[in-house]
Amino acid sequence: MDRATDARPYDALLLLSFGGPEGPDDVLPFLENVTRGRGIPRERLAEVGAHYHLFGGVSPINAQNRELLAALRDDLAREGVELPVYWGNRNWAPYLVDTLRELVDDGHRRVLTLATSAYASYSGCRQYREDLAGALAELEREGRPVPRVDKLRLYFNHPGFLEPMASGVLAALAELPEEVRDGAHLAFTTHSIPVTAADTSGPPEGHGAGGGYVRQHLDVAEYLADAVRDATGVARPWKLVYQSRSGPPQVPWLEPDIGDHLRELHAAGAPAVVMVPIGFVSDHMEVRFDLDTEALTTAGELGLPAVRAATVGAAPGFVAGLRELVVERAATERGAAPDRPALGSLGPSHDVCPVGCCPARIARPAAAGADSPFR
Repeated sequence: MDRATDARPYDALLLLSFGGPEGPDDVLPFLENVTRGRGIPRERLAEVGAHYHLFGGVSPINAQNRELLAALRDDLAREGVELPVYWGNRNWAPYLVDTLRELVDDGHRRVLTLATSAYASYSGCRQYREDLAGALAELEREGRPVPRVDKLRLYFNHPGFLEPMASGVLAALAELPEEVRDGAHLAFTTHSIPVTAADTSGPPEGHGAGGGYVRQHLDVAEYLADAVRDATGVARPWKLVYQSRSGPPQVPWLEPDIGDHLRELHAAGAPAVVMVPIGFVSDHMEVRFDLDTEALTTAGELGLPAVRAATVGAAPGFVAGLRELVVERAATERGAAPDRPALGSLGPSHDVCPVGCCPARIARPAAAGADSPFR
């Protein structure tokens, strides 16, 4: 077998995502799944649910995952990588535990997991690993075989993620009127998280002052700003900003908020802005509502020309990059030393999350890490 297409020892790939409602009746149960155990008042869930009802109660993330699933299967088959791809969600159908039941019933025992989250954080990495551990424990209770499950390294700085994103920024710039294009600022956006969660994101040696979460996003933003400068010959001002805050006001979360940043840009006389959602793999609800609805409305009210760059979604370059990551990890498991490409200044992330990486306030077992009970 050609080493460039050899997925051994893995016999299945699991696309693991967040999930979302498929209709109006699903919205509240979905939000209850997401927030279970956190004591979120029902009225707050209803407020968030209103965002989904603006889109018919359907989250765009499911259609986007189906598109990515199909693209992955096509790319793997075309490139000769013999690996079936399954799809499971943390918070809605197809539920992770149901997908793992199907997977082991089909005879698979070595599973590589691709999470639709590119950066280090509790909610973006460890919580996926905790849900994997919970699902594996359920298989064990049911007397089913428990597969060995690994997780792809974080891909925030992989060329397959960043190069399509850079192309998206250039395309967004082209949408602006020519007279403001060269003066446009770049606002790199990602999901806000509690400051304490950011400070403890990534491996323990990098904890503090935003941790891996902020450091990784800043590195991506700087790389993209430089790539856009090199392509256009114009150095544009840029800033990392945050969106989609959901916590109580007394708890510090990462700032500034994208809406506040737009107001500051307008007050400072910025001629235009491109919003670049670097923290998101696809155009799901936080992108469609918080950026395309709220932020663009704010910019319009201010009279600030604004456009939003595309996420990578199922772009061919991104899908090819995911395949390269699968083959890379398989080679590592076989004892080889494959190339591990990474753009920016931070280098490739670890294959196996170390102990203390992105800890939660309440410790729970997590799969696919050095402290996994299932390794």
